[in-house]
Amino acid sequence: MRVVDVKRWASCFVTCGAMAIATALPCAEAPAQALPAARVPADRAAPRTDPNSMTAHEQLLEKARKGGIDLYFVGDSIVRRWGATDYPLLLANWRHNFFGWNAADFGWGADKTENILWRLENGELDGVHPKVIVILAGTNNVGAQRGGAAKIAAVTRGLTAIVNVCRRKAPEATIILTAIFPRNDSMAVLPEIDSINANLARLADGRQVRYLNVNDKLADGNGRLFDGMMNEHDQLHPTVQGYQLWADALKPILTALLGPPAATDHAPPPTGDPSARRPPP
Repeated sequence: MRVVDVKRWASCFVTCGAMAIATALPCAEAPAQALPAARVPADRAAPRTDPNSMTAHEQLLEKARKGGIDLYFVGDSIVRRWGATDYPLLLANWRHNFFGWNAADFGWGADKTENILWRLENGELDGVHPKVIVILAGTNNVGAQRGGAAKIAAVTRGLTAIVNVCRRKAPEATIILTAIFPRNDSMAVLPEIDSINANLARLADGRQVRYLNVNDKLADGNGRLFDGMMNEHDQLHPTVQGYQLWADALKPILTALLGPPAATDHAPPPTGDPSARRPPP
């Protein structure tokens, strides 16, 4: 589905009086018939139709077309910020840790699993042929309100669908499925995050799909974040220190799969939020 088709579909949907998929709606799975925002399951592909997200999708398509990518990160804003031009300190940390492994960042802010699925099903992984795919997603589906067993099952299905589409489009890649990070903007959802992560661990076979959980380094046994791990304003997005702990856990796995980082890097240049103001020259 091309961007112009999505825009035409969204316009028609509104004209018909149905509820269009809203800007806040995040991602899903395979190219399925789109549903109204309130009804889109976590494992059903759904686009973000706001202009900024559509522009970002076009930028990520161009990044995918450039090739040279061995290490492919996909997810929501936690992934995006690490390798984005509008977060220069985090981007410097990204380069410090992954230069030489031909790493590219395909995260997008506010995406849910259904939005990530749509992006993967609509070109962002086509023809890339990465050797390793790192996935971190699901926290936007969890949100800040408890949802019980139904939500746990839905988020698990969404993440399972992301793993499945990655395996289908990049069958030679090893997938590193990262546990959802603890969030302290709502302590009530921590048990649900733990339950989802337990389900994710069961998706791993230790070979093609690896499970990585660094939460014991980010928070104590009750899920309360250690000082300095997450942005103090939202208690959700990692600081440089938090990202470094994730990198430290990834690098032994990446070395085993890709060998030591090379002296040169062939990944396409990083992108950023199209709406972000350019830094002064």
